[in-house]
Amino acid sequence: MARIAGVNIPLNKRAEIGLTYIFGIGQPTAQDLLDQVGIDHSTQVKDLTEDEVVKLREAVDQLDVEGDLRRERSQNVKRLMEIGSYRGLRHRRGLPVRGQRTKTNARGRKGPRRMSVTGKRKPPSGK
Repeated sequence: MARIAGVNIPLNKRAEIGLTYIFGIGQPTAQDLLDQVGIDHSTQVKDLTEDEVVKLREAVDQLDVEGDLRRERSQNVKRLMEIGSYRGLRHRRGLPVRGQRTKTNARGRKGPRRMSVTGKRKPPSGK
């Protein structure tokens, strides 16, 4: 199993798809990496030579991926919250950040609906 940037790349996938298992690498970036290293896009990961894996590993090390990228993104959100920007307030409240409507939709961001307690009354006192 090829291990690149601390991620085990599945052997039964094409190299182009296998690289997308690394956080921060999508298909366009994976294609660019393979072109840069000189590997055919349709090559299976199990068919890669050790030399090709080393070249891929070095190419991926040039990018911000996995832990570094996650840390950078979380610091960006924390900075927005600390300076009190509108986007930071939306993050803090768990609401949509990019201007979406919240009256009807946004269930994924707001969480499941609260249980309504409409018909609940106190039981009659036994006097």
